[in-house]
Amino acid sequence: MTNSTKLPKHLGGFHYIVRGWQLITRPGIKRFVLLPLLANILLLGGSFWWLYQKLDGWIQWTLNKIPDWMEWLSYLIWPIAFISILLIFTYFFSVFANFIASPFNGLLAEKLEADLTGIPAPNTGIIDLFKDTPRILKREIVKILYYIPRAIALLLLYFIPGIGQTVAPVLWFIFSAWMLAIQYCDYPFDNHKVSFATMRNTLRQNKIDNLQFGAMVSVLTMIPVINLFIMPVAVCGATAMWVDRYRTQHALNHTASN
Repeated sequence: MTNSTKLPKHLGGFHYIVRGWQLITRPGIKRFVLLPLLANILLLGGSFWWLYQKLDGWIQWTLNKIPDWMEWLSYLIWPIAFISILLIFTYFFSVFANFIASPFNGLLAEKLEADLTGIPAPNTGIIDLFKDTPRILKREIVKILYYIPRAIALLLLYFIPGIGQTVAPVLWFIFSAWMLAIQYCDYPFDNHKVSFATMRNTLRQNKIDNLQFGAMVSVLTMIPVINLFIMPVAVCGATAMWVDRYRTQHALNHTASN
């Protein structure tokens, strides 16, 4: 029996972030972490450097939208504006970085699942990875199309005085947590050809735990240096969650449908 299958089933999303940090250093897995890690350092690191150059101007623009009758709350709204800008752009940057690194993230999830379960993964070489890249990128586009209309609706709230500086950041944080759970949990689901709709419905069965997972990813993505490592950590944590919770369920459903 593997270490992963010994884990209690009630463990929440926070546990799988901690587990992800442990798994990226697992012997035999570290080499599959390198490419996602490099992509994240180059893309997310560069994006954050650009963001911090622009942050002061955007915060001031947000504060200028505060109506006169709410000016006395400016000292509270300033940190909310700061966090909301970070939340919006960290997710945008994460989507871009994950799109570029998605073939390597899928490979990492596949190799880690094999290591956790003791069931050998298919022999996937560079040529096989390139052949599978169009399908993987198509799946990323499906996630982006799911995300865009919901993100636009939430972004419009930011232009409503009062609501945009108070309620909208909270809703955006919850939405980002859900989308990041979908983003990273999708890699092991997709490796088993589970449809996006089925994967989404499955995650809803443990929505609080998955929101915990996504919230931790969101928070860690905003922390300099730590955010450079969060992509492979989240992939490994989500893969451990798949093995513990969803792999057997998917196998039973697949058997029943046949």
